[in-house]
Amino acid sequence: MELILKEDVANLGYKDDIVNVKRGYGRNYLIPTGKAVIATESARKVLAENLRQRAHKLAQIKADAEAMAEKINGLEITIVTKTSATGTIFGAVNSIQVAEELAKLGHEIDRKTIVIKDAIKEVGTYTATVKLHKEVAASITLNVVAEAAAE
Repeated sequence: MELILKEDVANLGYKDDIVNVKRGYGRNYLIPTGKAVIATESARKVLAENLRQRAHKLAQIKADAEAMAEKINGLEITIVTKTSATGTIFGAVNSIQVAEELAKLGHEIDRKTIVIKDAIKEVGTYTATVKLHKEVAASITLNVVAEAAAE
């Protein structure tokens, strides 16, 4: 019996795969639980159309991410923060501060996509990665300076 999976099923296949299973497994488990539908000719056409449309939408999202990556890749941001006399930051510089500085420059980036490898707890120059898509990332340079030094 051929079925089209509506979701990932362990040891069987992934969403939108067409799989062959025994009749009992399909009729008594996969179809009643909504994990699969029978692979009729019309269901196959609907699946093909959905995959085609989704591919176009995903390609557009990736193209937008690549365009944004070109704009911000290699960008240098200066973050002014309060420090002690030894140059140690009170707290740490985090992705929220980086997102705010990017917003000031006109780049609206979600703070959850900004990855700072190690905690920034001292004045200096650091690198952060912005993951815009699963295949697209950009690097930005962070210059962390003391509040008094910036004035």
